[in-house]
Amino acid sequence: MTESTKLTATPKRRFALWQGAAALSTLALIPLATGAMATVDASTQEEMARFMEVYLEVKANYVEPVSDDKLIEGAINGMLASLDPHSGYLDKRGYSTLRTQTDGEYGGLGLSVTMEDGVVKVIAPMADTPAARAGIKAGDYITHIGGQLIFGMTLDDAVEQMQGRPGTKIDITVVREGQDKPMELSLTREIIDLKPVKWEVKGDVGVLTVASFSADATTDLKAAMLAVEKSLGKKPRGWILDLRSNPGGLLDEAVGISDLFLERGEIVSQRGRKKGDIERYFAEPGDAAQGAPVVVLIDSGSASASEIVAGALQDQHRALVMGERSFGKGSVQTVLPLNDTTALRLTTARYYTPSGRSVQEGGIAPDIRVPQLSDPDYASRPKFRESDLRRHLVNEKKVDDGLLEKDEKTDPRFAETAKELKAKGIEDYQLHYALQTIGRINPAARMAQGTKPPAAKPTRRN
Repeated sequence: MTESTKLTATPKRRFALWQGAAALSTLALIPLATGAMATVDASTQEEMARFMEVYLEVKANYVEPVSDDKLIEGAINGMLASLDPHSGYLDKRGYSTLRTQTDGEYGGLGLSVTMEDGVVKVIAPMADTPAARAGIKAGDYITHIGGQLIFGMTLDDAVEQMQGRPGTKIDITVVREGQDKPMELSLTREIIDLKPVKWEVKGDVGVLTVASFSADATTDLKAAMLAVEKSLGKKPRGWILDLRSNPGGLLDEAVGISDLFLERGEIVSQRGRKKGDIERYFAEPGDAAQGAPVVVLIDSGSASASEIVAGALQDQHRALVMGERSFGKGSVQTVLPLNDTTALRLTTARYYTPSGRSVQEGGIAPDIRVPQLSDPDYASRPKFRESDLRRHLVNEKKVDDGLLEKDEKTDPRFAETAKELKAKGIEDYQLHYALQTIGRINPAARMAQGTKPPAAKPTRRN
């Protein structure tokens, strides 16, 4: 379950894109100092007086006694709820969940979710988790947990119910647009140990799947690249970096993984409220892939830290980005501890790719759009992105992405059905197409794979 946020518990981990329990956001952990508070002017004093008047009326006249703690927490939640969907108040439970999931391990189902109109909506299932194996897809709605309707429940409460002791069963009801009946699923909770990196060899190509940007993802990716080389007994002809359905994680790791493939140049910048409040991150010399071709796979579930990596490698002309337009999470959240157990999660900046693009709302557009034809529900399932979230931040340079994604003509390269592809033994069409593309970039790789390039030359989209 994910959210990206900015953490500054130590100098090394100053900024982070947190893997949390809700939607996607970007995170930093800093003390809440008096000097950072806004100046209280006369109009603010008037509004505070109005708040106190309401507070005292409720305390004195509500039909049942109500505690100060409940009223103040409700006021805080209401205030933050009026902002963008990634700002919020972290109570003891929420703050504990944030820290636990940043470490990359918890008991649950492996879902990244958000709240939409009182209903829990799936952003993406995490690879090789109970949710993914049960067939839950991005855009699905979870309406019941354990047979109980969860409409109107807070997101934290719903997430807490889905998490639990590994090995225990949980029944959930899933509604999918385009299907007549809800799906009743019985899942078994597991330790969601978000091993950030997996690798495999396809012909002479190294396939690197980054499932999350949790701690040590960069170190694990380096080790995976060495394992690929050891398995082949030589350098691979090319690399595929699979960031599909990766909801984000630590910013340090996004910068580190980008740096593995870059010799120089900017990776990402973040810009705050003030004109001069800009922080930039740059690559250091040394390309772990030694100039070999790189294809980055993304989809609508690739968010936040994933978009930083894809945007950096795309803008620096180091990789070909392929798949579907990404989620479009381009804001940075700062975690401001209030005490040892509670904190604010507040949107404080936007981040930008090296060319100065904000991915907020629009996401990263692939150089080559490749639909996941091996998914039989691909055409009918609605895409869910940042721009669908209520109160989302608006991109400063508004782009009509509907026009960009609208395509009236059928591309002859993508006319096969899931059934036809399965008959050919193709379980993952996007990965298959990426392997063919590496083969076109480097003919030796194609010969090693024994594949033929598509008849049509791909069209680049910028």
